[in-house]
This record gives sequence, C-alpha cells and structure tokens, in this order.
Amino acid sequence: MIRLNKSLCKILSFSLIIVMIAAQVGCASVNKAETEKPLIGISWRADTDSEFFVNVVTSIREAGGIPVLLPQVLHQDLEYDRDNVLLNAADEQGALTAEVAELLKDDGYRKSNAAQIAADVDAVVFTGGEDISSQLYAVPEVWHGIEAEKDYNVTRDANDFMLMDYCLDNNIPVLGICRGMQMLSVVSGASMIQDIPTFMADLGIAYNQEHRNDKATPDSYRDYAPHDVNIKEGSLAHKFSGETLIQGVPSWHHQAIASTEGTNLEVTGTLNVNGVEMIEIVERTDKDFAVGIQYHPEAVIDKSMDCQTNASDYMSYEDALEVFTYLIELVR
Repeated sequence: MIRLNKSLCKILSFSLIIVMIAAQVGCASVNKAETEKPLIGISWRADTDSEFFVNVVTSIREAGGIPVLLPQVLHQDLEYDRDNVLLNAADEQGALTAEVAELLKDDGYRKSNAAQIAADVDAVVFTGGEDISSQLYAVPEVWHGIEAEKDYNVTRDANDFMLMDYCLDNNIPVLGICRGMQMLSVVSGASMIQDIPTFMADLGIAYNQEHRNDKATPDSYRDYAPHDVNIKEGSLAHKFSGETLIQGVPSWHHQAIASTEGTNLEVTGTLNVNGVEMIEIVERTDKDFAVGIQYHPEAVIDKSMDCQTNASDYMSYEDALEVFTYLIELVR
C-alpha cells in the first residue's frame, strides 16, 4: 500500500488540480507563458493513487517542471464504454486480442486524438505499471502462462501505444520509466523477455531477484531492489548521470527488453547478471530525447523526501533527480 507523508499529500493535491484543469479544458489553460516552467505531460492512467504516478509528479516538480496528467488517447475505430474503458478488446487473460493489437500497430496514432492530447506539453513521461500485452510486440508472443504474473490493462496499452507513436513521430521528448521504457521499445520494434526468472531458468543461470524483491508475505509491501547500472560513455544516459556507473538504482519489474536488433534503439545501460547482459537503459538514436530507463528514480526521490529508513540503500536524491532535471532543462 502506498505511504504518503503530509508534504507528499500536498504535492498530490496540487497535481490533481492540474489534472482536473487539463481534463476539462486542455493543457492550454496552464501554459508556459503563465508558469514560466516547462509543462511535462504524464501519459494517462486511471489509477492516480499509484505510487508510480504520485512519485513522478513529485519528481517533476522537484526538478522544476509542471506535471500534467494527459487526457486519454482514444482510437476512432475502437469501442469504449461511458468511462472510456476499452470494450471487446481483451482476450481470456485480459491482454489485448490479436485483432485489436494489429489494428493499433497498423494505425499507430493516425486515427486517434493524440495530436490534440499532446499539443501543449513540452515533453511526456510514461510511468511504470502493468505488463504490456504481448500481441503488441513486433513479433507477437503467446501469454507467458504464469498466473501469479497475469497483470494487463488493455485500455492503458492502447493509450500508451498511440501516444508513444505520436511522440516519436513528432520528435516530442520522451522519458519512459519501467513499463514506459518497455512501451518505447515495443513501439520501436524491440523483442521482450516476458518473465526474467523463467528466462534465466531456461538458460540454466542462477537468478536472485536482482530486479524485484520477493514479498516477505503474500500481503506485504514489495519494495524496490537496488542494483548498479553500467553506462555507455557519450550517451544521453552518460550526460544526465555524469557517470559510467550508476549505483543503487531502485528496480521493480519481472519483464525486460530482450533485444533491440533491427530497431533505432541503442542500449546505453546494462546490468550483468551471472554473465547475462540485462538491458537497463535504451535511447532512440534518431530522436532528440527518447530515453527509456528500466528502474525507478522517482522512488528514491520519494524515499529521500519522506526520510524512509532504507533510503540509503539506493542512489542519492541528487542522482535520482538528474534525469528529470536534464529533461526539463532540455525543453525549457
């Protein structure tokens, strides 16, 4: 369960005011001329109480930007209910059907309102969350078959796929965090590892949950696993981190990018797990700033501001803020 201190509640209250304004009259009502700060869109999600959203709001504000939860991107040929929940699009596992996934891949953003949604923001952040439907992969895959890891959101998949496609096609700066990195990679044509423990077991290689802590009990909070990331010199990741090794990044995922071969993605951050190079950061080489990071710097910012007892297990507040600061300075 998410833990909110008083200062974070104030931040969330402010962000939700921005959300209501954006949802009612569009982002133009809170523009840079009025704020003198960059407007940083956050890709739509219904669960704005999620720590993956709340902590990003905090991080954008701490870095000097104005966070704006973007309205939902809708496809003109798909069916939605009165709450804009996607209908007749999920298979028996809750993931996108092959038919709907192919329609999204064929159309991209071209039959959607993505241009209107992103019109007034300077950059877009895609946050963490559910697994991406494997039918959206460039080469579709069947469900991984692990009941305990069955976690899909077809409405969000459609929204994020179309918005990411629009941002990339129009060179809008993009930061993808965890699921957001995976969506950047899926839209770019990369292949995926649907479950890291299964992948490592199939290779006969030991895996010690380097990317996500085990739960102490079924109902307990699963905290982030700290690990290091090796950074490629000269990359954007090297520019915003200033290092060739980032220590103690907070990680919380069971899926990963398998390969960027044949895409415009460059791998610029990795973690060696018993001889296997796991992809931790990717960048689109044909864009000004389209970066995906598999870890959660926003979690460290929250832990540091909240003075949580294990904050020192991770990268520092200053190091965690750097990617947000870099993005905001880029679009200022």
